[in-house]
Amino acid sequence: MLLKILLVFAFALVLISSTNLSFGQTEDKLVILETTQGNIAIEFFPEDAPNHVSNFMNLTESGFYDGILFHRIIPGFMIQGGDPNTKNDNTSTWGTGGPSHSVNAEFNDIKHNRGIVSMARSQNPDSAGSQFFIVHQNSNFLDQQYTVFGRIVTDESFETLDKIASVHTVARDIPEHPEEVVIIKATTASRSEISDLLDLGEPERVSSSMDIPEQPLEGTGSQMFENEDLDVAFSVPEGWFLQEPPRVDENTPDVVAVGPKVGEINSVISLRVVDKDGTSFDAFIANKNELLQEVVSTGNLEVISQEKTTINGKEAYVTNAIGIFESNNQSFEVKFKETTIMGNDKFYTFAYSNGIDDFENQLPRFDDSIDSFQILSEPSETSQESSEEGGGCLIATATFGSELAPQVQQLRELRDNTILSTQSGTTFMAGFNEFYYSFSPTIADLERENPAFKEMVKIVITPMLTTLSILNYVDIDSEQEILGYGISIIALNIGMYFAAPAFAIYRIKK
Repeated sequence: MLLKILLVFAFALVLISSTNLSFGQTEDKLVILETTQGNIAIEFFPEDAPNHVSNFMNLTESGFYDGILFHRIIPGFMIQGGDPNTKNDNTSTWGTGGPSHSVNAEFNDIKHNRGIVSMARSQNPDSAGSQFFIVHQNSNFLDQQYTVFGRIVTDESFETLDKIASVHTVARDIPEHPEEVVIIKATTASRSEISDLLDLGEPERVSSSMDIPEQPLEGTGSQMFENEDLDVAFSVPEGWFLQEPPRVDENTPDVVAVGPKVGEINSVISLRVVDKDGTSFDAFIANKNELLQEVVSTGNLEVISQEKTTINGKEAYVTNAIGIFESNNQSFEVKFKETTIMGNDKFYTFAYSNGIDDFENQLPRFDDSIDSFQILSEPSETSQESSEEGGGCLIATATFGSELAPQVQQLRELRDNTILSTQSGTTFMAGFNEFYYSFSPTIADLERENPAFKEMVKIVITPMLTTLSILNYVDIDSEQEILGYGISIIALNIGMYFAAPAFAIYRIKK
């Protein structure tokens, strides 16, 4: 009897070893995406995401994916497809389409490593439909925030992924030549029909809190987002997952950028654009505050501060708050900063949220987005900065993540709340911005390319930041005082950067 059992077991091992298997959690079908760059074979993880697997298979078998593009391509990050709107030529709708149903989140502990297939969604965790993305290079800041449901499993699949990731893109990461990245047909196939399955083993998983980085990801660059329909352009932190979610209700943001998971939750920056329709700025803010108070009354939100200010020469209103956010039966303490800017025809509301302990880590990135914000149809003080890829504020880039970052943030607030509240200060900043942004983006790009150069710039600007910080400790209540202090600080910096070195050179030569 024992011999018979051993023979049966050995026969089973032979069958398993001779069957063409990757590490699928099922003997069922795979999906083959036949694209203009080659084929992509996808196996699934139904034990981790059964509803997403079923949804993807059903859409495939119905022909839903046939003729759809990979409409968003970011090399080194991911390629995204699955939007039926990409079958038409109106690129402004790409990224917003899907089926008539949605799938609830099935977040799991599979890491977003190269080749993983995961489901795209809006800010609402339960909004997945048909759009999916394939990870080009490890992007573990997405772990446990998006539903992993499969991975690619052949050499040709990885070659095709690299080919698609290498096509030239234009604004919003859209392929310049869409015909190069078409899913010609999506079909199902059994494992036995695929001759070149890779032996990938079990997918890597988030095993403990040690797998979550405690510091922000390296790289302080930015990617320019531009949308002619929204009439906006602004910088988004490089590598953040940028989305334009489908409109669910009037409060759905038009643009969402999801950042790395540093602590308990991901950092998020969003933009909501609302037509003015004859509403004054004060009335719009009063209505927002009325809705805000309804949340405050529930005890789930505490408003820290609210103030009216000026940003890039436009009226603005800034709110800081702390609230309780619930997800997957867990509660998190989240800090928010919301900035509403008034344009000629629209109100633009930027919001930044992060865990309360990690809020300051990514705040400079949000400030960079605000500083670079441009209404395309209106002249802007920062148009020089927003006109080209990359760029930005050389001071913010040099000090990001360093001990000087809080000091720069204080100076920003001083500029917005004090200097720009006076006519002389506004006039000076308008002229200064025109001069400053004629060279700042170029230097900021050099800082991102060369860490040593970035450190050198930080050392050079440290004395200037120190002198400017004096303004945080004085009372400025009039035009005369802002002029007096401003001229004194400019004279002090001229002495440090020009007069003192010139005198030293003169003495050395003498």
